[in-house]
Amino acid sequence: MTPARSATTVTFLGTGTSVGVPVIGCDCAVCTSPHPGDNRTRCALHVQCGELSLLVDSGPDLRLQALREGLRRVDAVFYTHAHLDHLAGFDELRAFCWHREAPLPIYAGPETHAALERMFPWAFNHQNPGYVRPDPLVLGGAVTLGPLVVTPVPVDHGGIETYGFRFDLPGGRSLAYLSDVKRIPPASRPALEGLDVLVLDALREFDHPTHMTIREALAAAGLLAPRHTLLTHLAHEVGFEALAADLPAGVLPARDGLKLHFRPGEPCSMVAPTEAP
Repeated sequence: MTPARSATTVTFLGTGTSVGVPVIGCDCAVCTSPHPGDNRTRCALHVQCGELSLLVDSGPDLRLQALREGLRRVDAVFYTHAHLDHLAGFDELRAFCWHREAPLPIYAGPETHAALERMFPWAFNHQNPGYVRPDPLVLGGAVTLGPLVVTPVPVDHGGIETYGFRFDLPGGRSLAYLSDVKRIPPASRPALEGLDVLVLDALREFDHPTHMTIREALAAAGLLAPRHTLLTHLAHEVGFEALAADLPAGVLPARDGLKLHFRPGEPCSMVAPTEAP
């Protein structure tokens, strides 16, 4: 494997809550902020590992996110759960099916597969080349795709079946993505140890029944002790600059377009969208 092929880039397609930021009709300080970190589309992640291109979730902003990042190919999609802000862009996946002969692998839990089939029956009942052509695969143990190993990590997010994902990358690097979580069950914690980067739901300062607060996310990061922690799924009560200034060392807020570069033998580097690559 050549160094170029073994390099991995992880891109935050979206870092916002279910309604995005700015919120429709809201004139608060964050919704009217000119800072690009306060413009957040719905949560999704892209992982480019060598030639392998993976997507985590397909929210309602997927078309704009894909155009912004120049995405032309997706080899598989992993779904965290069946909430609308993570599924609603499913039909946009057809653009990634037009230039492939095989159906697109869709990895999800049983509840999420059932929701997708209810919402988009034409994709599952008719393998029309003009539509999404899914290959539904039920999440179980670790999935090996080329040089990448993806491990589903069950988490608590209210009463809905929800997963985070651990990505073990070439060169021994690792990242876990938990965009929607209130509590990490004890049985899931071993899969989140020894990480280079941990991405955690951190909705806002005050309590929410199904999402971690910033304080709860920091406590979880302290328990799991990754090298770096990035906070996502940020609501409009959270200003990017104020949050960044208030976080402890090793913890940063994520933002739309942020890229993490993992190269064998080098520490993870982070490139904000306004910075040169």
